[in-house]
This record gives sequence, structure tokens and C-alpha cells, in this order.
Amino acid sequence: MPQRSPVLALLGLVLGLTAAFLALDLIEYAYARIGIAPGWIVALLAASLLGSPINLPLGRMRGGDAVLAVNLGGGVIPTGLSLYLLLTHAPTGAALAGVLIVALAVHRLARPVPGVGIAVPLLAPPLIAAAAALLLAPDTAPSVAYIAGTLGTLIGADLANLRRLASLGGPVASIGGAGTFDGIFVTGILAVLLA
Repeated sequence: MPQRSPVLALLGLVLGLTAAFLALDLIEYAYARIGIAPGWIVALLAASLLGSPINLPLGRMRGGDAVLAVNLGGGVIPTGLSLYLLLTHAPTGAALAGVLIVALAVHRLARPVPGVGIAVPLLAPPLIAAAAALLLAPDTAPSVAYIAGTLGTLIGADLANLRRLASLGGPVASIGGAGTFDGIFVTGILAVLLA
């Protein structure tokens, strides 16, 4: 009924804001568990989300017209955060073993999707990363889970499938972009929460 539409719209807005605040609290908790100060959390989230449409060109793909690029929000920022955690909060051997485990599993699960990129089942990488982190480094599991989940997904989904990316026919083959961005963003947060 037309008279109720403003009320329903307002209710939808309130529910959406409530869900966003709950999600932000979960994300803040996840980042705090890996040692990221609260002041940096919003900046990292904003940089990841705002950087998701930005692809930094690296060069042309061999044997094709596609440009090879790395996505700022889904490739550069999570890799930078993972390297920071690797140097400051996580045991190197356990973290690298976790990355290898996740990369191998994600590579087997990855599927090319024309017009999107390489797709991976959303829950598989964080579950594998959290399990690996809990087994390999229970004392630093959240940091190891983040590193294993993000770098393992980037390596297993995109880097190990560069030829498949080029064959999808798009003008840009983006590492950490399109179909992988959501997976990396969600994987990092869920892996930490699960660990």
C-alpha cells in the first residue's frame, strides 16, 4: 500500500544500518585479534573497498591482448597487511605452511567464470585457513589464519590460474580483482573469526 512504503523504507534503512554496525563490530573484533589498532581498521576497510575497482597494470599477458593487473583492494592491500603480520605477529614457518595448504586447496576448487574471473566457493578458504592455523600455530592462530587465507587464496585462485584468467576474454586479467576480491575480503575476516 502506498501509505506504508515510507514506513517500510525507513524500517529497511534501520535494519540495514543495524546489520552494517553489527558487521563493523565483527570486522573490528577480527582485526583487533590480529593486532591491528582500532584507528587503522576503518582506514584499511575503506582502502580495500575503495581500491576494489582500481587495477594497477603490470604488463600484457603473453599470447593475448589482455592487460595483466593487480587489484588495489583485493591484491595489494591484503598482501601488504599479510606481509606486515608475517613480520610482526606470526611465526614464519607456520604461516607459510598455512599459505601452501590454502593455495593447494583453493587451486583445486577454483573455476573460471567468463566476465567475472576465477571463482572459489566462499566458505572453503576461510574454513581451510582457520583449521590450518589452529593446527600449525594455536597461539597465533588469528594472524596465521589471515595470512594463509588471503595469500593462499591469491596464489591458489589467481596466480596459479593466470593462463585461465587470460582465456576468459576480458581486456584485463586482474590478480585479486573481480571474483577473487570478495573471496579474499571475506576469507581474511572469516578466517580470523573462526580461528
